[in-house]
Amino acid sequence: MTPSPSSTRRPSSPGAAAVPPAPGGLNVVAEILAHRGRVGAVVVLALFSSAGTLALPMLMARVIDGFGHDPAVTVWVAAMVATALAGAVVNALATYQLQVIGSGVILRARERVMRRSLGTWVGEVRRIGSGDLAARLTSDAARIKGAVETGLQLPMAGVNLIGTVVLLAVLDMRLLSMTAIAFAIAFALVFLVFRTLRGIYTAVQRDVGAMSQRFVAALNAVTVIKAGRAEERIGGELARVAGNVRGLELRAARLESLIVPAITFGQQIALVVVIIAGGVRVLEGRLDLAVFAAFLLYLLQLAAPILMAATGLTVIQAGLVSQQRFNEVLALPLEEDGERPGTRPAPPDAPAVRFDGVDFTYDGRPALSGVDIELPRRGLTAVVGRSGAGKSTVLGLIERFMVPTAGTVSVLGRDTADLDLSELRGMITYVDQSFTLLADTVRNNLLLGAVGDPGDDELYAVLSEVGLAGAVRGLPSGLDTVLGSDVDLSGGQRQRLALARAIAADTPLVLLDEPSSQLDGVNENRLRETVTRLAADRAVVVVAHRLSTVRGADHIVVLDGGRVVGQGSHEVLAATSPAYQALLEGQGAAAGTAPTGG
Repeated sequence: MTPSPSSTRRPSSPGAAAVPPAPGGLNVVAEILAHRGRVGAVVVLALFSSAGTLALPMLMARVIDGFGHDPAVTVWVAAMVATALAGAVVNALATYQLQVIGSGVILRARERVMRRSLGTWVGEVRRIGSGDLAARLTSDAARIKGAVETGLQLPMAGVNLIGTVVLLAVLDMRLLSMTAIAFAIAFALVFLVFRTLRGIYTAVQRDVGAMSQRFVAALNAVTVIKAGRAEERIGGELARVAGNVRGLELRAARLESLIVPAITFGQQIALVVVIIAGGVRVLEGRLDLAVFAAFLLYLLQLAAPILMAATGLTVIQAGLVSQQRFNEVLALPLEEDGERPGTRPAPPDAPAVRFDGVDFTYDGRPALSGVDIELPRRGLTAVVGRSGAGKSTVLGLIERFMVPTAGTVSVLGRDTADLDLSELRGMITYVDQSFTLLADTVRNNLLLGAVGDPGDDELYAVLSEVGLAGAVRGLPSGLDTVLGSDVDLSGGQRQRLALARAIAADTPLVLLDEPSSQLDGVNENRLRETVTRLAADRAVVVVAHRLSTVRGADHIVVLDGGRVVGQGSHEVLAATSPAYQALLEGQGAAAGTAPTGG
C-alpha cells in the first residue's frame, strides 16, 4: 500500500511504553520481605524443624535411661522416629518455600535490569556490552538466588545453634567451656578466609562478564572468523580468558575448602576433650551416663548449624558481589531523565530537521563540530561523507540516542530536548545499517512501532512494496513464522523487511542508514521507487553507500571530519564542493551521478 501523508505524530505502541524509573538499587532484604507470607511460613517451619532437631538427643537420653527397666522405652523410640519423620517433612516444605521466594526475587531483579538496560542510553549499553549484561542475568542471578535461599536458612541455623548451646549449658557447663575453646580456634581460621573471599568473588564475576562479552562478540563475527580461518586463534584467546576465570575460581575454591575441615577439626578436638573429661567423670559417678550421651549427641549436632552458617556466609558474600553488579545496571540513567516536556505545537511550515551549532563529543573525541543544517519537510535528503565523517551520528542525534554536547536539534520545529521520547520517536521511523530485526515473527517485526492492528492483506501489501510478499508467503507459517535459528531470511531480505517496517509505521520523518548495502540491482531499483514514493509526502533522510541510492536527492549534506562542508543539490555541489567532488571521484562517478556515503 502507498503510505498516506503523516503530519502529526504517531501514538506510541503498547510495546513502546515508557520504562518506569527504578525506585533504587536492588536490596535483596527488601525483596525478601516483599514475600512476607512465605517468609512467615518459612520461619514457622524452621521453628518446628529446630524443635524436632533439638528434641532428638533428649529423647535418646530417655531411651538410654530407660533401657532394661522402663516399659515405656518403646514409646520414646516411637517418639524419636516420629520426630525425625516430621522434621524431614517440615524441611521439605521449608526448602520449597525458599525456592519460591528465591525465584520471585530473581524474577523481579531480572525484570528491573532488563527494563533498565532497554531504557538507558544506547552508549551505556554498548559500554557495558551485551555479553556482560547477559552474564548478570545468568551467573550473577544464580548467585543472588543462592544467597536468598541461604540467607533464609541462616536463621534456622542460628536457632539450632543457640538452642544446642543452651541445652549443652544445661547439661554440663564445664564440658561446654572445653567445647567453646576448641571451636574458637576453627572460627579464627574461618574469619581469615572470609576476609579474602569477597575480593576474589568480585574478580570472578567481573571476568565472567568479560568472557561472556568476548564470546558474544565472536559469535556475532563468526562468518568473518571462519572466512579468515581464525577459529583456532580466536578459540585460543577465548580459552585463555576462560582459563583466567578458572584460576580465580580455583583461588576461591582453595579458600572455601578450608572452611569445612577447620570446623570439623574444631569439632573433633572438642569430641576428644569431652570424651576424655566426661568419661572420667562418668566413671567417677559425677556425671550421669544418659546426660553424657545426650551431651555427645548435641556436640555432634553442633557442627551442622556452624557449617551451614560458615558455608552460607560464603554464598552470601558472592551474592552481595552479584547484587552490586545488578545495582551498577540499575544505577544507569534512563533516557527520560531530565526531560522538559514542551507545550509549543509544531509549526506547519517548520523544517523536518534543524541543527543549530551542534557539537557532539564521543569518548573525548569530537564527532561533530558546529553543525548547522536544515532538512526540508518533504523530499529526499542525502547525508554523505567519508567513513567517520559523522553521518550516523547525525541520525543518532535526531533519534536522541544521544544528546548534543552543544547546540540544539529540532524535529518538525520542536527542540528534541523539549519532547517526550515517546512523542519524538513516534514521529520518526529508523532503519539502521545492520537492518536489525527481532527474533520474533515476521508479523511482529512489521508491527514494531506501527499504529493499530492491520490485517494480513495490508501487511502483504506493504511487503509487496519492497518485493518481499512472495518470500514471506513461502515461509512455513507465513507472517507468523519466527525468524532466526532454523528459518531465516537472507541478508537482503532482512533489510527489505526492515524497510517494510518503516513503510508500515507511516511517520512524517524516515531515517535510513545505508539501506541498500545488501540489495541487488532489481531490489535496489525497487528501493529507490519506494523511497521516492515515501519522499513525496514526508521527509526521508538517507545515509547512503551507493551512488545510485541517492540519485536525484532533493538536498545533499556533505560532512567531512564532523563538519558540514557543503549543502545543496547534486549539480551545485559537483561544481563547487571539493569534498563532494572527491567522493564522486572515489567511486569513479560521472558528473551526472550522485554521491557516496561511506
